[in-house]
Amino acid sequence: MKIAIIGGGAAGFFAALTAKKEFPSAEVTIYEKAARVLAKVKISGGGRCNVTHACFENKLLATHYPRGENYLKKAFEQFNADSTIEWFNNRGVEMKTYPDGCIFPLSNDSQTIIDCFLTEASKLGIKILYNHSIILVEKQDSVFIINTREKQFKAERLIVTIGGQPKRSGLEFLEKIGHAIIEPVPSLFTFNMPENPIRELMGNVVEKTTVKVEGTKLLGKGPLLVTHWGMSGPAILQLSAWGARILEEKSYHFAVLVNWLNDVRENELRKFIDETIINHGLKMIGNLNPFPITNRLWHFLMLKSEISQEIRWKDLGKKNINKLVNTLINDRYEVKGKTTFKEEFVTAGGVSLQDVDIKTMESRKVKGLFFAGEVLDIDGITGGFNFQSAWTTGFVAGKNCGN
Repeated sequence: MKIAIIGGGAAGFFAALTAKKEFPSAEVTIYEKAARVLAKVKISGGGRCNVTHACFENKLLATHYPRGENYLKKAFEQFNADSTIEWFNNRGVEMKTYPDGCIFPLSNDSQTIIDCFLTEASKLGIKILYNHSIILVEKQDSVFIINTREKQFKAERLIVTIGGQPKRSGLEFLEKIGHAIIEPVPSLFTFNMPENPIRELMGNVVEKTTVKVEGTKLLGKGPLLVTHWGMSGPAILQLSAWGARILEEKSYHFAVLVNWLNDVRENELRKFIDETIINHGLKMIGNLNPFPITNRLWHFLMLKSEISQEIRWKDLGKKNINKLVNTLINDRYEVKGKTTFKEEFVTAGGVSLQDVDIKTMESRKVKGLFFAGEVLDIDGITGGFNFQSAWTTGFVAGKNCGN
């Protein structure tokens, strides 16, 4: 039996390795359009590869996926975050868990993961064909005809792991053989704020923030990074993932409201300011920053509130306190555009999950055709979740493709 895997990324390799282990007599071949495999693994997490997340309860793990939560709940019963750690440990790759729950290889080098996959593939005798771009897939009787620019190949089983496609055209060959395609749109991206003076604070990080998209229920929590084009960091990336379709409908022109003090409420903040005035009333406001934000950001927010840095805390007055409270917990910024992570892009959309049997990852439309990874309408927030869904769906597809 010949098993063909289209796409040499995270899901493709995991599907190939699992298929060969499960069906050792099968001939397993990975078809990769580029000159190298696992490119996204190489650059992810700043070159460290955020392999998974320390979330070991399947239902809770599934809640980190804006699209695919209910399907993944079932898939995680077959392969979850615990399984991932065990799989790599069994192959000599140790992991380290960080305080935010992100799990990286102990080496802090994504090449460790790539070397592990390539070594395993070599051991198992999996073929890897580079520079083989697929232009058409057809099925004749029980055999798939795979047409590349170079040559035609045949296989009894086909696993498609081509990743998220920025344009629908990249999924047309699957649409032609009967699959419903959910329009792809960017999922993880940062917010552009052209001409906004906040950009002068590039590099400033506030560890705990809450960010809302004005006029919606969208909410992001966590670190916020000011960049030279606007805002990034986990809080912003969460918003972009959960709001992928809403923000696309707005043509990426909307406003965000930032609570620089995380979930501190107005009455709590007013009480804290009153206490600060009692305890430090004679100090100039510019010299005393009592909040968990950088001094540069503190001075920026005072300027934005039109409050002099030289005024003493005791002389703030009701009007200035009102302005300060509003700026600290309800700070408004216009967003005009987005910046995506080029090779690291993540998309919402892809093959409709209604067309896929989640227990096997087999197509409900074409027998013998399986899917894994981001080609499906599945995507997670930042923090190792997208790789976890790649390992999980790759494992399930590989395990079942030879049956």
